[in-house]
Parts: sequence; C-alpha cells; structure tokens
Amino acid sequence: MKYPMTLQGSRALEEELKHLKGELRPQISQAIAEARELGDLKENAEYHAAREQQGMVEARIRDIEGKLSNAQVIDVTSIPHSGKVIFGTTVDIANCDTGEEVTYQIVGDDEADIKVSKISVNSPIARALIGKEEGEVVNVQTPGGLVEYEIVEVKHL
Repeated sequence: MKYPMTLQGSRALEEELKHLKGELRPQISQAIAEARELGDLKENAEYHAAREQQGMVEARIRDIEGKLSNAQVIDVTSIPHSGKVIFGTTVDIANCDTGEEVTYQIVGDDEADIKVSKISVNSPIARALIGKEEGEVVNVQTPGGLVEYEIVEVKHL
C-alpha cells in the first residue's frame, strides 16, 4: 500500500535518515564501546542507556525506511492548477458563520502539524475539502457540531 507524501515531507524524512545513519548511529556505537571498557556490564548504567538509545534509533531508521519505500511522493507544483482541492494543495477557507479565514496545507499523516497549518489528508476537514473547488461550501463535522466553510482559494505552492 502506498502512502501519499509531499515532496517536502519526503525530503525531511531523507534528511532525518541521513542524520540518524551518518551521525547518531556512529556516536552510539562509540558510546557502547566506551561503556564496555568500563567493565562489568550488569551494573553499567552508561552501557544500558547507550543500548536503549541504539534500539530507539534503529527502530526509527526502520520506520523511516519503511515509510520512504511505501511513499507516493506528490509534487503539487508540477500539477496544473484547476481550482480543485487535491493532496498537497494549500487551501484558504472561511467559516460561513463567523467569516474567520484559515489556511491549511493538506499533507500526509506523518507530515501533519496543526501549529504550521498542515493537516492530514485523513482529517475530517481535509476529507470534506478533497475534490471540491474554489467557491464551494463544505460541511465539516466537528466535536462542536456541523460547521460550514467556503473554499476561498486553492494554491499549488
């Protein structure tokens, strides 16, 4: 199964993988070697801490490699602008009741970060927006009830 990912998300994972393999992994191996030299491994806190960190780093490396191998990287800037909301687009929406405008980029699950206005393609708002066009009104089911949003603008950034 392929997982959608923006070009920026793919690059960020590749950079993290490069850091983990090229810098962190050798540092941890060195820390384990130094801890072994201290003697008895049963009561060696440095050794156990380094081994635990090694396990977490190796798990993250496997996780990133799995995500990248199953990623369907989508560069929205190479897709002709149609005014339709698709994966990777940045969407300006306005609350029909309050007039409040917000901007979201629709990204993959791993890239989602509401603090920087990136929402998962699987979020209720994104699911309501996908396939709709500028000017359309969509209903989004929120914990507080049904909210109507108008799609103000769709951008391919």
